[in-house]
Amino acid sequence: MTASQGFPINIIGERINPGFKSTRALFDNSDLEGVQALAVRQAQAGAACLNVNVGPRAMTDPVFLTEAIRAIQAVVTLPLSFDVPSVQTHELCLQVYEPARAGGALPILNSITEHRWDAMALYPQRPFKVIVMASERVEDGVPKNNKSAADIAGTAKRAALRLREDYGMSLDDIIIDLSVSAVVADTEGLNRATLEAVKLIGSDPDLKGLHMMGGLSNIGQQLPAKAADGSDLKHQLENAFLTLAVPHGFDTVLGTPWRGYAPLAEDNYVLQAYRNFLEQTGSNALRAVRKLYKA
Repeated sequence: MTASQGFPINIIGERINPGFKSTRALFDNSDLEGVQALAVRQAQAGAACLNVNVGPRAMTDPVFLTEAIRAIQAVVTLPLSFDVPSVQTHELCLQVYEPARAGGALPILNSITEHRWDAMALYPQRPFKVIVMASERVEDGVPKNNKSAADIAGTAKRAALRLREDYGMSLDDIIIDLSVSAVVADTEGLNRATLEAVKLIGSDPDLKGLHMMGGLSNIGQQLPAKAADGSDLKHQLENAFLTLAVPHGFDTVLGTPWRGYAPLAEDNYVLQAYRNFLEQTGSNALRAVRKLYKA
């Protein structure tokens, strides 16, 4: 993988996803040339890998899924990450993917959890890298959401060591996805717990070489476009999170490559307001969020 300019991070290009209106139109029209152009644009903007999510058609139209993978691999030489809804569709993606077209790089399976581990049955047949969601754990056979840094880091460590010991995976092939919550409704300190978990995982000698990632698109959800200082609030929030997380080993982003992620100066308005927000809970957190966009 190649690092993004500004931060020493790898960007998994997120745009081949029907969550983006323009991409959904490409899928609706089976416009594979348009999908190819989107793949090329992300590659040229510095993506290290491309995430592939064709939405419900992955289940209803396996031919389209196959054609999309082959079309993308015909125009870019990046590895692909497969974000599909079932073990069967993951198996199809792994069968269609040609490592030789990506310089021998393994594909990425996106994703598993402690509770949804069955996709690992595919690993002996066709090795891959894997994204592990650390947002939930299994306790007495029941999945539970992780809300504390200790639970998030503990889940990440259990999963990583299990993958290494039971499947022989290198920690370099394991990516822990740490959920980045929207600040607008975060009254429970979830952003703080995620950042503290990054520090715990990054400082654990047993996990040296492990990768940490997150999708940043939710962090500024439902907030105004502009911060109180007139800057792009959502983008500045993404950079504020990265400014605090990257020094502790957070090294991968599911994001838009051309957004230009870069560290913020200590006196940056949004970074200072975000730091203040991280210290709050309950109604105080909501008041701290308003300071992001109200002078």
